[in-house]
Amino acid sequence: MPLSVSEDLRSTWSSIRDELRRDVPDFKFHVWLEPLELVGIHGQNLYVRAPDHLRTWVRDRYLPLIQAAVLRAHRPDAHVEIVDEAWTQEAVSQRVDRTPGGEVIADGDSVRLRPKYTFDQFVIGSSNRFAHAAALSVAETPGQAYNPLFIHGRPGLGKTHLLHAIGNYVLRFSSGLTVRYATVEEFTTEFVRAIRSRDTDAFKHRFRDVDVLLLDDVQFLADKARTEEELFHTFNALHDSGRQLVMTSDRSPHELSGLQQRLGERFASGLVVGLDSPELGVRRAILEKRSRLDSVDVEPELLEEIAARVTTSVRALEAALIQVVAYASLRGEAPTPDLAAHLLQRLGPSPRIGPCTVAAVLDATARQFGLGVDAIVARDRRPAVARARKVAMYLARELTTESLPAIGRGFGGRDHTTVLHAVRSVTTELSRDPELALTVHSLRESLRSEP
Repeated sequence: MPLSVSEDLRSTWSSIRDELRRDVPDFKFHVWLEPLELVGIHGQNLYVRAPDHLRTWVRDRYLPLIQAAVLRAHRPDAHVEIVDEAWTQEAVSQRVDRTPGGEVIADGDSVRLRPKYTFDQFVIGSSNRFAHAAALSVAETPGQAYNPLFIHGRPGLGKTHLLHAIGNYVLRFSSGLTVRYATVEEFTTEFVRAIRSRDTDAFKHRFRDVDVLLLDDVQFLADKARTEEELFHTFNALHDSGRQLVMTSDRSPHELSGLQQRLGERFASGLVVGLDSPELGVRRAILEKRSRLDSVDVEPELLEEIAARVTTSVRALEAALIQVVAYASLRGEAPTPDLAAHLLQRLGPSPRIGPCTVAAVLDATARQFGLGVDAIVARDRRPAVARARKVAMYLARELTTESLPAIGRGFGGRDHTTVLHAVRSVTTELSRDPELALTVHSLRESLRSEP
């Protein structure tokens, strides 16, 4: 099916952007709409890509506005879909099989790397300098420097950024080398599909015939015996032939419970590096870079206030900036340090003394969501209760030393797989929902501050 050059996309999007500029104040346009990009057209369907930290907000609050602008500037029967940064031409091809006929216009490649996640965009400090240096060394000499490279740290500290930065660097500067990026969830899904279709050869080709394999969130391998077995053989096939493996996890290999010992040993056989929470200077620099990239004109004092109050992760910092800017925009005000202090006043307490418990997580989450602990541990399936339960399980996994089965018992005798599902779900939502990221950050900090 014929593909149009990217100039057609840019021309169409330029007309749509002109309409959007007329519909919203300049401030809102620069914050929420300017970062968007038209990446594909198939018949009446337009695919608009939004950065991960903006996508949920744009979809929930600006999609009708974008739809109206498209109807005026493009065609009266058009339909708009907001897609993530991993959306590529490969996704267009998959959608072509399920949609009516029509011309296809697409832009991008099939590697699924986020183009904005580069080494240049990674802010370096003492908390991540070693990990950055190791990742860059691997990108410069795949299979030679550190193999495997295992990067670990709490959610939101930059593990995925470094993973994509390696892939983008290799594709740009290492001519002819192939890269494959996948989350462990995707690896598992494709493996199960291959078994069911009795076509494991294609699966093995996809993950073993590459020069660089990037695997995200390997902590979710726990208790997946057949997937672990397959990854063990994939690891050996790549490593023995001198090809590069890079993996990320929220914990070090030795802390991954429920993982086969031999696979954990493989993970730890190369270089293991950790990421810590960014220090104040780095937090300030992250906010400055984020505001420049999003063309948000804010005073340095505002960024200083946010950096001083939000201490745990890059994701929480960016979510806080979005929250303050959005709140000010909706009220027709300029974002100020006083406003940031008001919105973020619950953040930034002193560190917790002693271990956190499942009971403490349940109590804090119940208060945050205005629920009773009994509702959270009961078989209550109301959306608000289910959301609070998932958040509590996520924090219990992160902040306590309890095993998955023990956490499940603390939540009304639930199975450990329920806890794993909740952790995966919240991990995904945190990258898409700034408000949820702030809620989780607030809970995390309050739990750490309790005696």
